[in-house]
Amino acid sequence: MSEVWLAALAILVGLVGLVWSADRFVAGSAALALQLGLSKLVIGLTIVSLGTSAPEIIVAISAGLKGAGDLAVGNALGSNLANIGLVLGITALVAPLPAQRHLLSQEVPALLAVTALAGFMLYDARLTFAEGGLLASLLALLLWLTVRYKKTHHGPEEDDVEIHIYTIPLAIAWFSIGLAALLVSSEILVWGARHLALAAGISPLVVGLTVVAVGTSLPELAASIVSALRGHFDLALGNIIGSNIFNILAVMSIPGIIATTQMEDAVFSRDYLAMLAITLMLVAAIAASLWRHPARGRLGRRLGALLLTSYIAYYWLLFHP
Repeated sequence: MSEVWLAALAILVGLVGLVWSADRFVAGSAALALQLGLSKLVIGLTIVSLGTSAPEIIVAISAGLKGAGDLAVGNALGSNLANIGLVLGITALVAPLPAQRHLLSQEVPALLAVTALAGFMLYDARLTFAEGGLLASLLALLLWLTVRYKKTHHGPEEDDVEIHIYTIPLAIAWFSIGLAALLVSSEILVWGARHLALAAGISPLVVGLTVVAVGTSLPELAASIVSALRGHFDLALGNIIGSNIFNILAVMSIPGIIATTQMEDAVFSRDYLAMLAITLMLVAAIAASLWRHPARGRLGRRLGALLLTSYIAYYWLLFHP
């Protein structure tokens, strides 16, 4: 088997392992937290929310420790691009997505703020310990503020978090198995990604932006499409915005904390600006929809087609500089 095919197989095995182990890790963690007395609201806002970014976080740690921090940064930026261009684009093509007014007053300002901060940090194509530490600190602050606010301002859907009821020993077992499988899967994935980059003559940054980012976003795409087909898509926009905030604060921060990460200049001029553009496109669409229909904003198929086309255009730019 050639080195390219072996690396591709390692990436596939690693991605499948990450998806399965992240689900088991989150299920065990949430069940254990419930047994220890945390409310469903707090578990949903912290463990479950961060759990959606668990594959990206573990991959970032593994890549940072192996001196491939640019792969982790590419994974964070690429996941945000995929979440909006691929996941929301395809989901909006399947069914119109409701836009709630609270997005403009809560989630969108937070997304714009952390996106702007990411641009400031990536402008010199370098991520330092101080910058990574600041992002991680902002994540902790954001989680604390979110839990504090939601305890007094939340809807019934935020209490209706699906948590498996396990005994403490079983919860600890699934937590341990999930964490161990996450670590092993991330090691396999990062090994495959680095060797694929070397064999194909491309940078680890590009591998992180494409193969790894799309792979870790596929579960969200599948879940979003199934929810849309069943008519359960009220929280789709909020979930994607929250995931993108976590990707910047929790995933992009890690390689900087582990070691100063130097990247190619295109990480700002091409990749960050592409993420910024598609983010502003989504925000403008949400604002315009709610301005036209304050009580029932909708993001329809035209926007879905535009987002998906923009994402495809980014890939053309990536491989045809």
